[in-house]
Amino acid sequence: MTELTIIRPDDFHNHLRQGELMPHLVQETEKVFGRTLVMPNTLPPVVTGEDLQRYRSELESVGADLQFLMTFKIIQETKPEMITGLKSAGAIAGKLYPQGVTTNAEDGVEDVENLFPVFEAMQQENVVLCIHGELSGVEDLQREEAFLPTLKKIHSNFSKLRIVLEHVSTEAAVQLVQELGEKVAATVTVHHLLLSTEDVRNGKLNPDHFCAPICKSEADRAALVQIALSGHPKFFFGSDSAPHSRKDKEGEHPKPGIYSTPVALPLLTGLFESHDKLDQLEDFTSRFGAEFYQLPQNQGQLSLVKEEWMVPKEYFGVVPLKKGERLKWKVMV
Repeated sequence: MTELTIIRPDDFHNHLRQGELMPHLVQETEKVFGRTLVMPNTLPPVVTGEDLQRYRSELESVGADLQFLMTFKIIQETKPEMITGLKSAGAIAGKLYPQGVTTNAEDGVEDVENLFPVFEAMQQENVVLCIHGELSGVEDLQREEAFLPTLKKIHSNFSKLRIVLEHVSTEAAVQLVQELGEKVAATVTVHHLLLSTEDVRNGKLNPDHFCAPICKSEADRAALVQIALSGHPKFFFGSDSAPHSRKDKEGEHPKPGIYSTPVALPLLTGLFESHDKLDQLEDFTSRFGAEFYQLPQNQGQLSLVKEEWMVPKEYFGVVPLKKGERLKWKVMV
């Protein structure tokens, strides 16, 4: 096969940032995706309906042919009575970050159970709960697995609440999501499908591969690949494309995050092709996520051609995944 056409995909986890970088990120996303779920951990964060409307207006001012699926950040001060207003403002999901687990999570949640009234309101309003599933204060390779009992507790108390465990990175998380029933799903990133801990730190840290949650063992990576290729409807694509400037990725305290938007579909196509599973790619990128979020499928299409190209070493000051490497598939823009 030398050309592939699929329903235009969705990215159900994307960081579009703010300021001068934001228009570039929106434009690169527009080249590939029909819709993108916008993360709310900006500065200041998106926590109210007014915040959401303001951020959406900034994104829309770029003029891209891209639908922004908006989220709000759940903080300890979030109140259940805020959920109706947030939904009216356009929120389709709320994002839970435990305190300190990733970029701009200093105001993250410390006591999840105190937010149970908020989850009840989200369940009543049919708003999705997205979770960065890591437990702070634990060694980074163990953080996701340490969070899983909390996920089970939330689901057992709110069985009708749709929950997405974001960017799963462990075999244990894959197994639990499968066990918890149709209301619990997970996003899978391209970098967790391709990288293991050795790619992140093998004698020294590779800042370009440093992300949260950190990439895990080869066995964990294999479990992610297996579930992505399996056609399981509860696992779908979310890039967690998280760009940082070169200066923020290097130095003594590099920020976690991998910029993958320009290379995600070529890399996924190559991965699925290598396992003779190209017939499953469209479900993973264009169907399963839309179905879980109760959205219609995109009307447009995306075509990729088998044509070698070299990934630039930088996009507007941001280093992409697979910089300087040659990829076999290319998006036809």
